[in-house]
Amino acid sequence: QPQLVESGGGLVQAGGSLRLSCAASGRTFSMYASAWFRQAPGREREFVAAINWSGRSTYYGKYVKGRFTIPRDPDKSTVYLQMNVLKPEDTAVYYCAAGQGSYTYTGTYVYWGQGTQVTVSS
Repeated sequence: QPQLVESGGGLVQAGGSLRLSCAASGRTFSMYASAWFRQAPGREREFVAAINWSGRSTYYGKYVKGRFTIPRDPDKSTVYLQMNVLKPEDTAVYYCAAGQGSYTYTGTYVYWGQGTQVTVSS
């Protein structure tokens, strides 16, 4: 089974940018759809962004569209979450996930990273 290792979380000021990384191992990266989710204390997990196995199609959550992107580098078996114009309400633990189904279906994501904390100060 693939392993997902996340990095890049930290503290950033509102309006700033941060890039999260998720490195995948165990299988060919190009065979997986990838996504990012986030969860703040006391809240349900929330969808952030997804990219299909080919890297040619993306989909974004309502509150991050226009600010976040989900690029990937298949040569490095890594998917990123580029976060721009960060807001305090973006503060959460961010998780990367992967699977071999449709990138638009949440049930696709059966492999998960450990999560990385993103804190946006005002």
